[in-house]
Order: sequence, then structure tokens, then C-alpha cells
Amino acid sequence: MTPALIFVLGGARAGKSRFAQELAQAKADAAGAPVCFIATAEALDDDMRARIARHRAERPPDWRVIEEPRALAAAYAQAAEAGVVLVDCLTLLVSNWLLAMPDDEANCLNALETTLAAFLQTFSRREQTVIVVSNEVGLGVVPDNALARRYRDLLGRVNQSVAAAATEAYFVVAGIAWRLK
Repeated sequence: MTPALIFVLGGARAGKSRFAQELAQAKADAAGAPVCFIATAEALDDDMRARIARHRAERPPDWRVIEEPRALAAAYAQAAEAGVVLVDCLTLLVSNWLLAMPDDEANCLNALETTLAAFLQTFSRREQTVIVVSNEVGLGVVPDNALARRYRDLLGRVNQSVAAAATEAYFVVAGIAWRLK
């Protein structure tokens, strides 16, 4: 299997996860390889519990699932046997880090950069297809509060880092994926 880092970006409810799952399954089928799904969501309220349940029901039952809200590099280290790894999503990863450090943007950014660097370094040593999903939050209005602005800025930086490292990138709108790279 040729190593590939595929970045899937789009707005909320745009079809990113569905596209990424279909792509992961197609890559796995072509290579005869197993899929590992790394989920970053935390079930902190009823709405998120329902979303997580819906996403679990949509995934193929033979996929290995690692649920890890912040330690992306550590979760990825556990996925060495997979031919395809799907990370869904950076949006929640950034949110989880920011909520853990709401008043310390510098340390939050450092923690995110550290885990991303370790994740990308591990990727560079493997023969895997890795698909990473994230929301594009920079196309709307400037948020009206400081925490939301910090979140938008942090996610924008993280998205740029992953996009730069990606071998392919897609922007998903209304269920339609446009190849960017």
C-alpha cells in the first residue's frame, strides 16, 4: 500500500464523514487491508451521545475503533496493523484541547502542535492510508466571543498544518467532494 495522507474538509453537516468513510472502505477493499477508526468525540451531553450513537451505527462493524479525545498521536500509535486509518475529527480534537485549557491559548496551541507533529512523524514511517476529517470554520462571520475566536484560530492553524502535509485534500459541500490537492 502506498502511503497517503488524505485531508477531508468541509462545513458542518456537509457530508464529510460519509465521504471519508466511503473513501476509507474503498481504499481498504482495494488493498485487502483492515480499517482503524480514531474517534475524537466525547459524549458530554445528550446531543453528543446521540450523534456518537448515529456515527457508530453508520460504521462497518468490522472496523477497529479507538476513542480518544485528545491524545491523537497515542491513538494512532495503536493503529499500526491497519492499512487504512480514519481520524474523525480534528474539529473535536481542537475543541477538546481548548476546553481543557480555556484560558491558556499558548499552551493549548503547543499541545496541539506537539500531538500533530508526533502523529505526522509516525505517519511518515508507515505504509498506510490515513484519512483526516475536519470542519472549515473560517468562512463565516467573526465569532462574537473570545473563546469562539480562539477556537476558530486554533482550528485554522491545525487545518493548515494537516493540509500542507496531505498528499490529497478534498472540500465537501452538500455531499459533493471537490478535490483541492
